[in-house]
Amino acid sequence: MHLCDAHCHFFSSRFLEILTKDRRDLPSGDHAAVVSGLLGWDPPGEPEALADRWVEELDRHDVARAVVIASVPGDEESVAVAVAKHPSRLVGFFMLNPAAANVAERLSRALDEWKLRGVCLFPAMHQYHLDDERVGAIFESASSRSAAVFVHCGVLTVGVRKKLGMPSPFDLRLGDPLALALVASRFPKVPVIIPHFGAGFFREALMAADQCPNIHLDTSSTNSWIKYHPGLTLEAVFRQALEVAGPDRLLFGTDSSFFPRGWQAPIFEQQRQVLEKIGVSSEAQQKIFSGNFQRLFS
Repeated sequence: MHLCDAHCHFFSSRFLEILTKDRRDLPSGDHAAVVSGLLGWDPPGEPEALADRWVEELDRHDVARAVVIASVPGDEESVAVAVAKHPSRLVGFFMLNPAAANVAERLSRALDEWKLRGVCLFPAMHQYHLDDERVGAIFESASSRSAAVFVHCGVLTVGVRKKLGMPSPFDLRLGDPLALALVASRFPKVPVIIPHFGAGFFREALMAADQCPNIHLDTSSTNSWIKYHPGLTLEAVFRQALEVAGPDRLLFGTDSSFFPRGWQAPIFEQQRQVLEKIGVSSEAQQKIFSGNFQRLFS
């Protein structure tokens, strides 16, 4: 089976520097290396080297292509360098805050100059409403450039922030897929991706996907949000998602991020076993694990 991963984080040196720029308690020296040491990670090094390591890791697990996400605003160039190094293997996404300054300029640079393919919105993190006109402007830019829009809804936890003891003042009310459906319906040609099956807003994600044929659900991470739904299982999640969205709108992902942990093969194995258990055909599995990715990011 061909594999494509629609959800990996490119935790570059620049990412670590931006994330911890306000920490005054860190030892002096190479900032990214210091933070990596605190986390127990391998230092990312230069983006070219990190891109090479990612491709070696994908090769090791027979993964054909992967989305890599610049996981903090301002780190777009790191992912752009990685994609330029391995354009046939890596697809670049980047996080953007629509309420920040110079949004139009950053969009143009990332999508036009650097050829990134997806804009990532985290409304709970950056505290804006999904029906804000500035979000509509992001969709308009994506529509004119054939880019995707990735919108994190529901529960939001950032493991690296927790490990570093950093606060996470996120407003979870703002990540409602029902608000996303309004703007997604206005731009039907824009592929919209809701990760983690809505991360706790499962019912709402299904309702939004049912209303908007351009909304896709990604299957990534441990899906630990299931604990908020008593009695729900991953098998039931896949059954319901397949019934509402169908196999053409599910995108396999792992939420892999740092080394030495690398690509999360257990996530793939768990999901493969679930799909086998509930009797999903090999044709439908191929769409979920690769075909839909290749269609969206040819």
